[in-house]
Amino acid sequence: MNESAAVKQNSTGQPSVNPNKALWEKGDFTRIAETMRESGAALVAALGVKAGLDVLDLGCGDGTTAIPAAKLGANVLGVDISSKLVAAAKRRAEEEGLTNIKFQEGDACDLQGLQNKSFDLAMSIFGAMFAPKPFEVAKEMVRVTRPGGRVVMGNWIPGDPTLVAQLLRISSAYTPPPPEGFISPMLWGVESHVIERFTKAGVPEENISFLKDTYTFKAPFPPLEFVRRFRHYYGPTMNAFEAAEKNGKAEGLQRELEELFNSKNESKQENTLLIPATFLRVTVQC
Repeated sequence: MNESAAVKQNSTGQPSVNPNKALWEKGDFTRIAETMRESGAALVAALGVKAGLDVLDLGCGDGTTAIPAAKLGANVLGVDISSKLVAAAKRRAEEEGLTNIKFQEGDACDLQGLQNKSFDLAMSIFGAMFAPKPFEVAKEMVRVTRPGGRVVMGNWIPGDPTLVAQLLRISSAYTPPPPEGFISPMLWGVESHVIERFTKAGVPEENISFLKDTYTFKAPFPPLEFVRRFRHYYGPTMNAFEAAEKNGKAEGLQRELEELFNSKNESKQENTLLIPATFLRVTVQC
């Protein structure tokens, strides 16, 4: 059993859970993903997904971008490290009556079972950026993409003033320091790091391009409900609150997030949510 397995042997010889898998199976990310559907579909359309393309969606969650790609006629494989999210994605696809899409568990750092040069488009929107070995992620995405195909990533940008970067910044202030050797997922939002990772995977630098894009969270409920969902259903924020509660600082974290979400909400209608967030769209021509 290798490092990418969901259950590994620890130093005592007992099974231990892959921490990345545990993080994304904590809570219920579908409660956040419900607010991401419209922008997910718009992004897939903007990528020119069409009938006949073979598409990999890596870190697919419950199908926010994979399902719209299948609706456009592509043959889609969604891969996620969370068995809970894979099961949720399968339910959604079945409800939609889609037969040209499959979902399976897998590790973005080691795409076992996926053949070289299998996909016209390998995309990962706010998914593979959270995997712990970024150079392996880049190598694997390039490996499974056909010559002439594309790798496309959507990555949050560190220090960006919009919602997600600020949410993660605030949350990190309440959590213990990460373990030694931890590589911040936010570095996927820095162009120089992206270039280094994909050139190491064999891609010429001139084949890597960037675009700052906007993703909008939209829902028929107010910002305070969105804060509640992050607190109770989003693994990283759940961890931040658990740490804050131990230190008697949970009220401070709650207050900061309420102020953030209220300030970023652009909806003109009461009790509705419309929050844009800037991200880095990476395109790699293989």
